[in-house]
Amino acid sequence: MVEKEQVRPLAPAAHGQSSDADEAALHLKEVRQKKFINCCVCITALLLLHAVVIIILAFTVFRVKEPKIKMNKVTVTRLELINNNTTPKPGSNISLTADVSVKNPNAASFRYSNTTTTLYYHGKVVGEAYGSPGQAKARRTMRMNITVDVITDRLTSNPNLWADLGSGLLTMSSYSRIPGRVNMLNIIKRHVVVKMNCTMTVNISSQAIQEQECKRKVTL
Repeated sequence: MVEKEQVRPLAPAAHGQSSDADEAALHLKEVRQKKFINCCVCITALLLLHAVVIIILAFTVFRVKEPKIKMNKVTVTRLELINNNTTPKPGSNISLTADVSVKNPNAASFRYSNTTTTLYYHGKVVGEAYGSPGQAKARRTMRMNITVDVITDRLTSNPNLWADLGSGLLTMSSYSRIPGRVNMLNIIKRHVVVKMNCTMTVNISSQAIQEQECKRKVTL
């Protein structure tokens, strides 16, 4: 008898289909990677562009500039004199009203808090005044009046007073301080302190300021 040859079944021809599926998956992965890289490049470019724009604005339009304070005029509003209008009346007060302007050259408003003005006579404090908070709008000038009451008793106790009264002129100095802040679109915030020292000569007879010289300093 002839033995029958055992026939083994052929393996399924799936090799070609598996290769096509792998290639498709690899191609899809490469496409996704390219899209991800392109997206990252675009986001990085936008961030760099924003950073460049902010830097340019910070050094041009939004560059914080110094507010300018100026003493326009000082007026003697109250001065009681005796002895043929040559001597301040004891116990009375002398009032000086200063017309002050604050110029804001920035593209944002300058908000300042309480202002202080101190009056000196030969280095001694003889008067002080406080101003209320305010705001100088962008590229505008704001004016305010500051009234300082001088305590006459502090003047009369100074040994230099009588020599000054004999000349008819009273030389005094003042110090003003205005702290504030410049805020530009909540991006650039800078604290600013404006200081000003003035020396003035008051004519006792006319009760007017005869000479005045001011120097200012701004701290950013």
